Amino acid sequence: MATTNENLKEAFAGESQANQKYKAFAKRAEKDGFVNIAKLFRTTAEAERIHAEGHLKALEMIHSTAENLQAAIDGETFEFTKMYPPMVELAEADGHKAKTMFKFAVDAEEVHAQIYQKALDAVKKGTDMDCSDFYLCPVCGYIEVGSAPDKCPVCGALKKIFVQVD
Repeated sequence: MATTNENLKEAFAGESQANQKYKAFAKRAEKDGFVNIAKLFRTTAEAERIHAEGHLKALEMIHSTAENLQAAIDGETFEFTKMYPPMVELAEADGHKAKTMFKFAVDAEEVHAQIYQKALDAVKKGTDMDCSDFYLCPVCGYIEVGSAPDKCPVCGALKKIFVQVD
């Protein structure tokens, strides 16, 4: 029989996946001209986020900013060193289109870890990061600090499509 913590972890994963899935469904509904259905998907996605965050809190996995940054560094590092490389290899061997996003993720996750490390260094000095401008490539997930690059170093997307997330 599962423990409550195991159930919380499973519920957190499921709610997190539902959140992302419904956001993607909303984009498609909007593209298909179903504005209200898109709104329904986005609203439900937010409900799923609330559930996921509640489960994460119950797991007592939200700590100080320094501890959260270290957890983020550890997670991102695991992804680009251990998780994604064999996925890339298998997708290439299978000739599967997933290889492109897996490759993007390897490179982008490494950058995420580096940025988190800079943030952690700042927190350890008792300061916030000295930059508040973060630019996201909506194609591959690469993040640039300060200003968007002319061309994404991971996927080649042009500067004009980079977005700032508040």
